[in-house]
Amino acid sequence: MDPHRPRHRALDQDDIATTVIPRLPPAPTPPPPAPEPDATAVIPRIPAAPEADATAIIPKITSDAAETAYIPKLSDTSTAGPSAAEAEKLPPTPTPEDEDQPAAPPAPKGAVVVPLRPVRTEEGYRSVYSEYTRTTFGSVVRAISRGTGEVLITFGLVVLLFAGYEVWGKSAIVDAHQNDLNRQLEQQWAQQPTVGPSTGATPQVVKPANGAVIASVHIPRLKKKWAVVQGVTPADIRYAPGHYPDTALPGQIGNFSMAGHRTPAIWWDLDQLKPGDPVLVKTADTWYVYNVTGHEIVLPTAVQVVAPVPDKPGEVPTKALLTMTTCNPKFNNYQRLVVHAELARTQPAADGDPAELKG
Repeated sequence: MDPHRPRHRALDQDDIATTVIPRLPPAPTPPPPAPEPDATAVIPRIPAAPEADATAIIPKITSDAAETAYIPKLSDTSTAGPSAAEAEKLPPTPTPEDEDQPAAPPAPKGAVVVPLRPVRTEEGYRSVYSEYTRTTFGSVVRAISRGTGEVLITFGLVVLLFAGYEVWGKSAIVDAHQNDLNRQLEQQWAQQPTVGPSTGATPQVVKPANGAVIASVHIPRLKKKWAVVQGVTPADIRYAPGHYPDTALPGQIGNFSMAGHRTPAIWWDLDQLKPGDPVLVKTADTWYVYNVTGHEIVLPTAVQVVAPVPDKPGEVPTKALLTMTTCNPKFNNYQRLVVHAELARTQPAADGDPAELKG
């Protein structure tokens, strides 16, 4: 041992270890490995406080930002929406407005439920009414039936309008013409009577020309009167009864015969006359009162009903008679209704209206 080496104290076990291997300083901590690039590199996971708002985690996206920059479009088929066929069977997606509405009651049995929204198909959106508007055999039949019904209804309305015109329209026209003929008759009587004095059973008269007004006929039972014209052609009797030119005039021995249309304005209710009912004929200065004796229905060719003695052609008359003819039945003309009457008495027009006129 070196005598110059200082003497040391005895070493303990620790001192022996540190003497052999000196204490080294602690090694520096290696840096953490770099994270793999994933979604958390863009949006780091932030622990949310219990009261934190959801917008604190995902910031609000501006209108010009691409949505796929933050949430990429998923291509996983497991999350894809239903197919077009499945979408048709699914109920419509409720909207916030629908959630506020009360639940609709179940459809009654047999009712057809119409979807409220169009259905998306491969060709595009299909209207909710496509099943009801497409052309089918049934829709064609219904269209034809509906069109036929509309045509028939229109035709029926036209017929009703024509019937209304025949009943009321022509009546108004005839009444207007009758008023004119009655005024014409009054003026004619005031200026120059067409009928001579009514003294005797067979007054002497001059037959007027066709179309002239010769008298007025009053039927108390029907509460009507008409001006009578000379002639029975369609033009003569269009608005008034007409006198057969070859028959006797009012009050003469023979058959004073007239013809009139079976219209509401003229002799529509002539069939209501009964035996004994008065028919009054007025001329310029005389009232002739006839009483109904009966009626008959004949063919249009039975001209013998207007003979001087009705239904007895060639026989010499001895009475002053009256005959009125009109079409039969109503709205047709294949028959003739004939009413016969006989002169009961006469009365001067200056004495006023006969008592029979009041019914």
